[in-house]
Amino acid sequence: MGRRVVAALAIAVLAISFAGPLFRLAAPTPPLVASGLRLLLAATCLLPFSLRAHRQGRLPATHLRWGVVAGGLYGLHFGAWVWSLKLTSVAASVTLVTATPLLLAIIGVATGRDRPTGRLWLAIGLATAGVGVIGGAHLELAGDALVGDALALLGAAAMAGYLLVVRRLGRVDPLGFTGIAAAVGGVTLLGTALVLGHAPVAASPAAWGWLALAAAIPQLVGHSLLTWSLRHTTPTVVGLATVGEPVGASLIAWLVLGEAVTGEVAAGSAIILVAVVTALWRPRPALLVEEDG
Repeated sequence: MGRRVVAALAIAVLAISFAGPLFRLAAPTPPLVASGLRLLLAATCLLPFSLRAHRQGRLPATHLRWGVVAGGLYGLHFGAWVWSLKLTSVAASVTLVTATPLLLAIIGVATGRDRPTGRLWLAIGLATAGVGVIGGAHLELAGDALVGDALALLGAAAMAGYLLVVRRLGRVDPLGFTGIAAAVGGVTLLGTALVLGHAPVAASPAAWGWLALAAAIPQLVGHSLLTWSLRHTTPTVVGLATVGEPVGASLIAWLVLGEAVTGEVAAGSAIILVAVVTALWRPRPALLVEEDG
């Protein structure tokens, strides 16, 4: 089972790494619109799974209610992060939004549940150092940049909340639950975009195609596997795995978009990869979760 979880997390991180490049290709669609359409397209594809799971009792009323909460956290995560990109540097935003595993570790210590092991603390330290190398020099603690930094941290906290909600529920139906959360998150984002004066449509037919791919790969594959992984491991481990997203996104952007990889990004990426391997190596003792009772 441990190897299955590691494989699922590896595929999930690769899948979510496509999000940034695909959003770039969907420009000039406004970011909030692009994120909302991605979630709603995914929710439409997942609707049959959500309905079937509900009919078969695998998506009870409790899960539906928490799915709405999780969807709100989805919307808050994407909305706060996208908004931060307008106020602070991309490097600073990415650095702070990847603080999710550190927040989860602190919560684990405070609550006594899923308390990180020594090896996970080492991985968290390495991951923090890696993202710091990539974007730490770009942090500004004044003016609009400070507000943007705070929004990026809010995005990290919202994703931590999503992972904790799924962990709290236990064995959720991954496709059915993700469908509910994606629908609520998509409606939240598009509603916010409308308030800000943006029409809830993609900028061009090509942009619709890129957003469809964003729904299929990062959302349907990536986030569904992250949700499934929480059946078998802690939110901190899942959060640490997602720190690898900037590494994958940088590689994909280099291969697909021709974006140069700077020395800082290369060095930080190497440290992050070591952190992820440290968290997932020899997964059986670190990943298996004792069953209640």
